[in-house]
This record gives sequence, structure tokens and C-alpha cells, in this order.
Amino acid sequence: MKITIISGSHRNPSQSMKVARHMRQVLQDSDYCDEAEIFSLADNPLPLWDQRIWENDPEWNELLQPMRDQFGSSDGFVVISPEWHGQVPSGLKNLFLLCGHKEVGHKPALIVTVSSGDGGAYPVAELRMSSYKNNRICYIPEQVIVRHVEGVLNSDPADNKPEADAYFRERIEWALSLLGNYAAALKPIRESGITQHKKFANGM
Repeated sequence: MKITIISGSHRNPSQSMKVARHMRQVLQDSDYCDEAEIFSLADNPLPLWDQRIWENDPEWNELLQPMRDQFGSSDGFVVISPEWHGQVPSGLKNLFLLCGHKEVGHKPALIVTVSSGDGGAYPVAELRMSSYKNNRICYIPEQVIVRHVEGVLNSDPADNKPEADAYFRERIEWALSLLGNYAAALKPIRESGITQHKKFANGM
């Protein structure tokens, strides 16, 4: 099983990437995940969507092929979003405009949001509401909101608040194991062919 972790922050470095690296390590240490990779939006590497992407434009095809290969071979996703002004970063929303059902369709995803304070709920709602319709990514019911992120999941224990750090490590481990089970369960559904329907290619 392969899980791709999408680090949705444009910043470099970022707390989102710190969380992504921790989650990759948890997956690599697990007995249900064979491969875990990070796809980072640091420095916002993808241009904004334009209509040429629908026209089989060679420039777009070359640009997106690495992402398509990585996502297409993945069985599930972790989507990490910081909360900027109560919103998902524009680069992460743009990524979902660039993804189709071949990359993420009918594959489970765990939403993880990051906040330096007590926030983090708004990006969860935004992703669940508006990032799945045509690409058919399947967000699982569980989510993780890493609040006061500067004080948890740091490599140096001295930089962590012990009680909060222990809680988030345990919660993340459980949420990822749940994601792994969803990934195993949804794979036969995709392989059955029922998810491919020419007439109903887009969501309603």
C-alpha cells in the first residue's frame, strides 16, 4: 500500500511540512503501509489552473505528469492544510482543480489541519465542502486538527509540551491506521470498474 502526504503550505520551511514528516515516519514504521511519500506545495510550484488543461496542452501535460504518476499510484492520501485567515491556502485549492478522478478518485484521504493557536476547524469544513466534487476524493470521517503546532511533534523533546505532544502522536497513529483500513477497503471498489462511468464523469 502506498500513501501520499500532501503538505499544503506555500511556506518553506513550514509547520505543515514538520507534521508531514512525522506522519511519513509513522506510516513507514507501520505494518500496513509499504510506501509513504510527501508531495509538497512549498514555494507554490504549480501555476494556477487555466482552460488549456482541458485541451490536452503539452506544457500542462509535462508539468503535471510527475504529480499524476505519484497520485495515480497511491492508495490513499493525507491532506495537510494550515489555516490562513480562516481558509485553505490558495495553492492547495488549486491542486484540487488540477487533480482528476484518475489521480485521487474514490481513494480515501485523511484531513489534517495545522494552527498556531486554537483554530484549524475552518479548513476542515472548506475541504469537505468544495474540494472533492469532480475529482471524487473520499475524505474519511476522521480528521486531525494540530493546534498550537509549534509545541508538538518536534524532533527535540525539549521543544515539545509533553502532554499535548503525547496526545497528538497517539491520535495521529490511530487516524493513520484507520486511513490504511479505508485504503484497503476501497481498492476493490475501484478495481471492480463501477467507479468509471462516461455519462456521469462529473459530480453533481
